[in-house]
Amino acid sequence: MDELSSQEVDRVAALALYRVLNTAPEFSYDALTELAAEICGCPVALISLMDERRAWLKSKYGLPADMVECPREITMCNTTLCSNDLIYEPDLTASERFRDLPMVTGEPFARFYCGMPLINREGFALGTLCVIGFEPLELRPSQREAVRRLAQQAMAQLELRRQLLERDELIGEVSQARAAAEAARERSEKLLKNILPESIAEELQTSGRVEPRSHEATTILFADFKAFTRLTETLDPAGLIRQLDLNFARFDEIAQSHGMETIKTVGDAFIAAGGLPVENRSHPIDACLAALQMQRFIHTSNLQREKLRLPLWELRIGVNSGPVVAGIVGQRRFTYDVWGNAVNVAQRLEEACEPGRVNISASTLHHVSRLFEIEARGSVQVKHIGAIDMYFLDRIRPDLCTDSDGVSPSDAFWRMSGIRRSAGSDNAGIRA
Repeated sequence: MDELSSQEVDRVAALALYRVLNTAPEFSYDALTELAAEICGCPVALISLMDERRAWLKSKYGLPADMVECPREITMCNTTLCSNDLIYEPDLTASERFRDLPMVTGEPFARFYCGMPLINREGFALGTLCVIGFEPLELRPSQREAVRRLAQQAMAQLELRRQLLERDELIGEVSQARAAAEAARERSEKLLKNILPESIAEELQTSGRVEPRSHEATTILFADFKAFTRLTETLDPAGLIRQLDLNFARFDEIAQSHGMETIKTVGDAFIAAGGLPVENRSHPIDACLAALQMQRFIHTSNLQREKLRLPLWELRIGVNSGPVVAGIVGQRRFTYDVWGNAVNVAQRLEEACEPGRVNISASTLHHVSRLFEIEARGSVQVKHIGAIDMYFLDRIRPDLCTDSDGVSPSDAFWRMSGIRRSAGSDNAGIRA
């Protein structure tokens, strides 16, 4: 591509920035052409913009309404476009550069022309403002200067249009950036609230840190799978992770439905706590209901696995009530965790549990004995702690449940518990 054609490509690209081609007539441009015609005493005045093939009329005075463009090569303005200044021809028939143009030799038999290029701030000529007559005409210097000034005004209107477009684009970019930042903030907040209790996440966002807290009354649920190592040897890694994720996702739903906080998963272990970070009186009952429903979910899953001759998942759950300290650990990856003897006892209860059952401590039994069928196990010696009185939690009492499995509490259950909650509420039990 030679230098001239390269300049023309750049000029057409510059014109495109104004997004003006094929737009509707506008008063600000029409006023300029009308004024140009009146000042010069000419029947026709035009503001034309030129792309690679045509002269398109943004404004016209003295021409039919349906005339909106013509080929560039037949116009006087095509020559004016390549000029840096005003072109003035009192008699076109006497002009060597214009006398052979079709507009002069034929319809509309133009005889007079005065035009000024519209030059933008980068130096590209986008079009022209011109006046045309059908008789030879002499213009005074002041009239020619008026054409020059009006062309500058037309260019100023185009520049204003471009500035408004650039402003709108900038506003759009700012709005998009703001929306993207807001979406990122919402995703961050959602993620934070997914990994931390809501009140803890809000405290962390507000103050940048979370003070450790001692909770005198909580219940810890500790669950894991017996012989998990054997399962890892019989399942492919992807299948093992999928099944473990399915189990833990369901446990998380069950815990949440009973107002418990999922604390963490460690390998095949799942830990949840009730009564924190917001204190409540129902945490021992909540943990027992959640434990029974987790066992029912695994039992139902195992029935299907048996039919397919797949290895079974044998879940053990320990539940213990007592004081803990809870807080945030980590700087780059926040973790809400709990510490204390109550957590250690819950883990030992799980280790001493039989697969498919729920093992609770005497401290939990004290709060739930009227509501559930309990099987005493006596005192069981556990490592590093000593003898612990243990009890198997079998089910909700038959007169206090709505199902044969004894995992869904009735209204009577909640009335006896002294907690204001109905069988239809979110925490009244869910189907496993």
